[in-house]
Amino acid sequence: MKLNDLQQASWTLARRAERMNPSVIREILKVTERPGIISFAGGLPAPRTFPVAEFADACARVLRDDGRAALQYSASEGYAPLREAVADMLPWNVDPAHVLITTGSQQGLDLVAKVLVDAGSRVLVETPTYLGALQAFTPMEPEIAGVASDAEGPDTQDLARKATGARFFYVLPNFQNPTGRMISEARRAELSTRAASLGLPIVEDNPYGDLWFDQPPPLAITARNPEGCIYLGSFSKVLAPGLRLGYVVAPAGIAPKLLQAKQAADLHTPTFNQRIVAEVIKDGFLERHVPTIRALYKSQRDAMLAALEREMGGLDVTWNRPDGGMFLWARLPAGLSAAGLLPQAVNRGVAFVPGAAFYADEADPRTLRLSFVTASVQQIDTGIAALAAAVREALGS
Repeated sequence: MKLNDLQQASWTLARRAERMNPSVIREILKVTERPGIISFAGGLPAPRTFPVAEFADACARVLRDDGRAALQYSASEGYAPLREAVADMLPWNVDPAHVLITTGSQQGLDLVAKVLVDAGSRVLVETPTYLGALQAFTPMEPEIAGVASDAEGPDTQDLARKATGARFFYVLPNFQNPTGRMISEARRAELSTRAASLGLPIVEDNPYGDLWFDQPPPLAITARNPEGCIYLGSFSKVLAPGLRLGYVVAPAGIAPKLLQAKQAADLHTPTFNQRIVAEVIKDGFLERHVPTIRALYKSQRDAMLAALEREMGGLDVTWNRPDGGMFLWARLPAGLSAAGLLPQAVNRGVAFVPGAAFYADEADPRTLRLSFVTASVQQIDTGIAALAAAVREALGS
């Protein structure tokens, strides 16, 4: 029998696979690879902040001192010294036994979805929210409901109205992706109290909390009620994203199931990467290194704010002033949509992410996300001027 005489396989997708969608951001990043495009689209840390020399030294030491163990399979929970370091970094009493090292905090979201979400169950998110969380939750076939939010954070009254039957409320309290918003102290206290009274678990995602500019953010929501929260963190924004190292801190009742889901997913996060990071951070390196990232990102934020003020005058474009993180949230004049503006902007050499992809419910098509951390000040000036020109063109002015 010839190979081409064999019957073709008939592939049937699982229902959850039918619900998977490509990342809008990843698709836009393909556009930004074109020569000459200034990109405000990607949520990528600035490569100049990556501590290459420190990693080179750590790699050499790990391989010299315990190379065979570093290249071997290891515990699914994670490398014990790294779990202990994570517990020590957090501002509440954390048992290292409740720390699970993950392959990026994105895996943490996937594990949470697998363990807590059934088809048809309700999940609450901020409005807007992180696109990657929506991608992680959607294949589990939940009903995802957005909680109304303002500049201080989620509206707790709307939260209470929508909380019945919800498995959890997913929230990014510090310099949120996409808006750059930080939940105020008063709103955190109110949110923690209201969620506890409702019996509503909170999943707190904090990849950007160390990237504050003038003062640290308020105490974590999880610190106020550790038994009612799952906390996710990451080394991607303070060291390097290519390591794919994150962590989950979960209550005793949930941690074993997250571990089982982790074992089914990948057995364990790469041993070598974990040992290298533990080696790099063991002598207080993060306390010395992260302030340099804050200073750089603050200067780039200031450059973008100045460029927006200078170039967008009279165009009825609005934007916020984030106190940390990597993103700024803007809104176009009435009658324009960010998705419709994007091709015109790209033609002028600048790219951004339309905001509609970040909404679980009805989207605001006029919103857009601008990342200020990977562009130089000169590129920010040029790119914002090009964006303003695209807005004028779209308005016919």
